[in-house]
Amino acid sequence: MGVSRQQAVENRHAIVTTAERLFRERGVDAVGLTELMKTAGFTHGGFYNHFKSKDALIDAVMEKAMKDGIQGFAGLFESARSADVDPVKQFIQWYLSPDHRANIDAGCPWSGFVGDVRRLGDLAHRAYAEGLATNLERLAKVIEQTEEISEAGRSKAITLFSQMLGTLLLSRAVVEVDPLLSDEILNEGREYLVRREGLAPS
Repeated sequence: MGVSRQQAVENRHAIVTTAERLFRERGVDAVGLTELMKTAGFTHGGFYNHFKSKDALIDAVMEKAMKDGIQGFAGLFESARSADVDPVKQFIQWYLSPDHRANIDAGCPWSGFVGDVRRLGDLAHRAYAEGLATNLERLAKVIEQTEEISEAGRSKAITLFSQMLGTLLLSRAVVEVDPLLSDEILNEGREYLVRREGLAPS
Protein backbone atom coordinates (compact mmCIF):
# COMPACT_ATOMS: atom_id res chain seq x y z
CA MET A 1 0.00 0.00 0.00
CA GLY A 2 1.50 3.31 -1.10
CA VAL A 3 1.61 6.47 0.95
CA SER A 4 -0.57 9.47 0.17
CA ARG A 5 0.87 12.62 -1.33
CA GLN A 6 0.29 14.42 1.97
CA GLN A 7 2.06 11.66 3.89
CA ALA A 8 4.99 11.82 1.47
CA VAL A 9 5.27 15.56 2.10
CA GLU A 10 5.20 15.00 5.85
CA ASN A 11 7.82 12.24 5.61
CA ARG A 12 10.11 14.48 3.55
CA HIS A 13 9.71 17.28 6.08
CA ALA A 14 10.57 14.87 8.92
CA ILE A 15 13.76 13.82 7.14
CA VAL A 16 14.82 17.41 6.48
CA THR A 17 14.06 18.46 10.06
CA THR A 18 16.00 15.53 11.51
CA ALA A 19 18.90 16.15 9.15
CA GLU A 20 19.08 19.81 10.13
CA ARG A 21 19.29 18.93 13.81
CA LEU A 22 21.96 16.28 13.29
CA PHE A 23 23.96 18.44 10.90
CA ARG A 24 23.99 21.29 13.40
CA GLU A 25 24.95 19.02 16.30
CA ARG A 26 27.67 16.99 14.60
CA GLY A 27 28.53 18.53 11.26
CA VAL A 28 27.33 17.50 7.81
CA ASP A 29 30.14 15.02 7.06
CA ALA A 30 29.69 13.18 10.37
CA VAL A 31 26.09 12.18 9.68
CA GLY A 32 25.48 9.11 7.52
CA LEU A 33 22.24 8.35 5.71
CA THR A 34 21.58 5.12 7.61
CA GLU A 35 21.78 6.89 10.97
CA LEU A 36 19.77 9.82 9.67
CA MET A 37 16.91 7.72 8.39
CA LYS A 38 16.82 5.56 11.52
CA THR A 39 16.67 8.68 13.70
CA ALA A 40 13.85 10.07 11.55
CA GLY A 41 11.96 6.78 11.88
CA PHE A 42 12.40 5.42 8.34
CA THR A 43 14.39 2.75 6.54
CA HIS A 44 17.58 3.61 4.67
CA GLY A 45 16.05 2.67 1.33
CA GLY A 46 13.23 5.15 1.80
CA PHE A 47 15.66 8.04 1.53
CA TYR A 48 15.78 7.80 -2.25
CA ASN A 49 12.02 8.20 -2.51
CA HIS A 50 12.58 11.80 -1.47
CA PHE A 51 16.12 12.80 -2.49
CA LYS A 52 18.50 11.82 -5.27
CA SER A 53 21.55 12.20 -3.05
CA LYS A 54 22.83 13.50 0.27
CA ASP A 55 23.80 16.72 -1.51
CA ALA A 56 20.16 17.21 -2.52
CA LEU A 57 19.15 16.75 1.11
CA ILE A 58 21.78 19.27 2.23
CA ASP A 59 20.37 21.79 -0.25
CA ALA A 60 16.87 21.28 1.18
CA VAL A 61 18.14 21.59 4.75
CA MET A 62 19.94 24.83 4.01
CA GLU A 63 16.93 26.30 2.22
CA LYS A 64 14.71 25.48 5.21
CA ALA A 65 17.25 26.75 7.75
CA MET A 66 17.68 30.09 5.98
CA LYS A 67 13.93 30.61 5.61
CA ASP A 68 13.32 29.78 9.27
CA GLY A 69 16.18 32.02 10.38
CA ILE A 70 14.96 35.01 8.41
CA GLN A 71 11.41 34.57 9.70
CA GLY A 72 12.62 34.08 13.25
CA PHE A 73 14.70 37.24 13.27
CA ALA A 74 11.85 39.22 11.69
CA GLY A 75 9.52 37.95 14.41
CA LEU A 76 11.96 39.02 17.11
CA PHE A 77 12.14 42.55 15.72
CA GLU A 78 8.35 42.80 15.41
CA SER A 79 7.88 41.48 18.93
CA ALA A 80 10.24 44.14 20.28
CA ARG A 81 8.39 46.91 18.47
CA SER A 82 5.04 45.64 19.74
CA ALA A 83 6.38 45.67 23.29
CA ASP A 84 7.90 49.14 22.77
CA VAL A 85 11.38 47.71 23.41
CA ASP A 86 14.51 48.69 21.52
CA PRO A 87 14.74 45.95 18.84
CA VAL A 88 18.53 46.17 18.51
CA LYS A 89 19.06 45.78 22.26
CA GLN A 90 16.61 42.88 22.43
CA PHE A 91 18.34 41.22 19.49
CA ILE A 92 21.74 41.47 21.17
CA GLN A 93 20.41 40.20 24.49
CA TRP A 94 18.63 37.25 22.91
CA TYR A 95 21.48 36.31 20.60
CA LEU A 96 24.11 36.44 23.34
CA SER A 97 22.07 34.63 25.99
CA PRO A 98 22.73 31.26 27.66
CA ASP A 99 19.50 29.91 26.18
CA HIS A 100 20.55 30.72 22.63
CA ARG A 101 24.06 29.43 23.26
CA ALA A 102 22.52 26.07 24.21
CA ASN A 103 20.06 26.05 21.32
CA ILE A 104 22.38 24.79 18.60
CA ASP A 105 19.58 22.66 17.12
CA ALA A 106 17.22 25.51 16.30
CA GLY A 107 19.05 28.76 17.00
CA CYS A 108 20.70 31.07 14.51
CA PRO A 109 21.42 29.05 11.33
CA TRP A 110 24.31 31.30 10.32
CA SER A 111 26.19 30.29 13.46
CA GLY A 112 24.91 26.72 13.26
CA PHE A 113 26.31 26.08 9.77
CA VAL A 114 29.26 28.48 9.63
CA GLY A 115 31.78 25.69 10.10
CA ASP A 116 30.37 23.54 7.29
CA VAL A 117 29.15 25.96 4.68
CA ARG A 118 32.33 26.59 2.70
CA ARG A 119 32.68 22.84 2.09
CA LEU A 120 29.12 22.37 0.84
CA GLY A 121 27.86 22.33 -2.72
CA ASP A 122 27.12 25.45 -4.70
CA LEU A 123 23.35 25.53 -4.10
CA ALA A 124 23.68 25.17 -0.32
CA HIS A 125 26.56 27.62 -0.18
CA ARG A 126 24.61 30.15 -2.23
CA ALA A 127 21.49 29.72 -0.09
CA TYR A 128 23.55 30.47 3.02
CA ALA A 129 25.07 33.58 1.45
CA GLU A 130 21.73 34.87 0.18
CA GLY A 131 20.08 34.23 3.53
CA LEU A 132 22.88 36.07 5.30
CA ALA A 133 22.57 39.02 2.92
CA THR A 134 18.81 39.18 3.51
CA ASN A 135 19.30 39.05 7.26
CA LEU A 136 21.92 41.80 7.21
CA GLU A 137 19.69 43.99 5.04
CA ARG A 138 16.81 43.55 7.47
CA LEU A 139 19.03 44.32 10.47
CA ALA A 140 20.37 47.42 8.70
CA LYS A 141 16.83 48.72 8.20
CA VAL A 142 16.00 48.08 11.85
CA ILE A 143 19.12 50.00 12.92
CA GLU A 144 18.30 52.91 10.62
CA GLN A 145 14.70 53.07 11.86
CA THR A 146 15.74 52.77 15.50
CA GLU A 147 18.49 55.38 15.28
CA GLU A 148 16.53 57.55 12.82
CA ILE A 149 19.36 57.65 10.30
CA SER A 150 19.24 57.25 6.53
CA GLU A 151 22.66 55.69 5.97
CA ALA A 152 25.43 53.67 7.65
CA GLY A 153 22.90 51.07 8.78
CA ARG A 154 24.46 48.38 6.61
CA SER A 155 27.94 49.01 7.94
CA LYS A 156 26.67 48.83 11.52
CA ALA A 157 24.64 45.71 10.79
CA ILE A 158 27.62 43.85 9.34
CA THR A 159 29.90 44.85 12.22
CA LEU A 160 27.33 44.12 14.92
CA PHE A 161 26.23 40.75 13.57
CA SER A 162 29.78 39.61 12.92
CA GLN A 163 30.79 40.41 16.49
CA MET A 164 27.69 38.74 17.91
CA LEU A 165 28.26 35.58 15.90
CA GLY A 166 31.93 35.42 16.84
CA THR A 167 31.15 35.89 20.52
CA LEU A 168 28.50 33.17 20.40
CA LEU A 169 30.82 30.69 18.69
CA LEU A 170 33.67 31.25 21.15
CA SER A 171 31.30 30.89 24.08
CA ARG A 172 29.90 27.65 22.67
CA ALA A 173 33.37 26.31 21.92
CA VAL A 174 34.42 26.19 25.58
CA VAL A 175 31.15 25.86 27.49
CA GLU A 176 31.57 22.14 28.25
CA VAL A 177 35.15 22.33 29.54
CA ASP A 178 35.21 25.83 31.03
CA PRO A 179 31.68 27.12 31.68
CA LEU A 180 32.93 30.12 33.66
CA LEU A 181 35.04 31.31 30.73
CA SER A 182 32.13 30.65 28.39
CA ASP A 183 29.83 32.78 30.53
CA GLU A 184 32.45 35.51 30.75
CA ILE A 185 32.81 35.65 26.97
CA LEU A 186 29.04 35.74 26.50
CA ASN A 187 28.38 38.34 29.19
CA GLU A 188 31.27 40.66 28.31
CA GLY A 189 30.44 40.48 24.62
CA ARG A 190 26.78 41.26 25.25
CA GLU A 191 27.40 44.16 27.61
CA TYR A 192 30.11 45.64 25.39
CA LEU A 193 27.82 45.67 22.35
CA VAL A 194 24.92 47.13 24.33
CA ARG A 195 27.19 49.93 25.61
CA ARG A 196 28.76 50.52 22.20
CA GLU A 197 25.36 50.89 20.58
CA GLY A 198 24.52 53.53 23.16
CA LEU A 199 21.73 51.47 24.66
CA ALA A 200 20.64 51.34 28.27
CA PRO A 201 22.58 48.73 30.31
CA SER A 202 20.97 45.34 30.86
